[in-house]
Amino acid sequence: MTSRVAQPEPLLSVSDLRVEFATEDGVVHAVDGVDFDLRPGEILGIVGESGSGKSVTAQTVMGLTRSPNASISGSVRFHGMDLVTASEEEMQSIRGREISMIFQDPMTSLNPVYTVGDQIVEQIQAHKEIPKDEAKNRAAELLSSVGIPNATERVDNYPYEFSGGMRQRAMIAMALALEPRILIADEPTTALDVTIQAQIMKLIQSLNEERGLAVILITHDLGVIAEVADRVQVMYAAQIVEHGTLEDIFYDPQHPYTWGLLGSLTRLDQPPPPRLPQIAGQPPSLLAPPGGCRFRPRCPHAFEKCTELPALEERLPGANGHADRCWLDPQEKRERREVEGRIGLAPVREGERV
Repeated sequence: MTSRVAQPEPLLSVSDLRVEFATEDGVVHAVDGVDFDLRPGEILGIVGESGSGKSVTAQTVMGLTRSPNASISGSVRFHGMDLVTASEEEMQSIRGREISMIFQDPMTSLNPVYTVGDQIVEQIQAHKEIPKDEAKNRAAELLSSVGIPNATERVDNYPYEFSGGMRQRAMIAMALALEPRILIADEPTTALDVTIQAQIMKLIQSLNEERGLAVILITHDLGVIAEVADRVQVMYAAQIVEHGTLEDIFYDPQHPYTWGLLGSLTRLDQPPPPRLPQIAGQPPSLLAPPGGCRFRPRCPHAFEKCTELPALEERLPGANGHADRCWLDPQEKRERREVEGRIGLAPVREGERV
């Protein structure tokens, strides 16, 4: 893994973040006590199934979950400012300029009746008082910097005239227009073929390395995480169930849910199974999450203690930040992982990344 020197002070610090939405069916506990720090030049991967709270966490950082039916508590601190309690005017000054976000589907994020260039120009002029011609030249430079050929001509194209990969690159260009310090990439490779996925991830990684850009990468794809992340947070049912370095999560996973995610991946160093393993059952409803460990109803290793909610704690000797929510003894976890056999996926090592 590429070595990065991180400053001791976090650029972004999320503490006990909770997000609830009142609906006709009841209160949805979308995010429940999430904590993490992000340091300059770091790539933090957040992984989990759909509905685990990944995107809501990111959108709350951006101030995009504010609505009359939403209840938000905890803190999201950026440069001494709490973004949870910041005014809408303060958030407008931060979105795009300091923290930018790439959304899942560029076709629904880009306005189909405006050219791609006009949409980038609009963002630039919302924060800077510069002439439109100058902003348009900047838009063309941005499109070129993310690998779009003939950018001075393509800047006048509409979104439907771009391929899926080019639209995603245009979204990245838009996110970088004001040179933010933090980039949140929410499933940036969804619906793209594997070749384009690799190109997009290589682009994000190069921007991280060249600009010192701090990145939060949200995905359900552990293969993507293995390529670029420095640290990994595993989310399940609105909570973080394990976090640690890339090596911690891939070489010594401690939570049975993480085992399930890793075990469902195809291994190139082992004979292919007749059928890919899968995690039994379905994620719980966040209207009424199960008591105790939230993974308990689906966990083959559950026992009596699991009816109590485990804290997110460091349980290994010398864990150095590797924490999980599981009552099983660490030695017992290793023994059970060995029995299950296929758990673990070696991440790409330094010098081997595509």
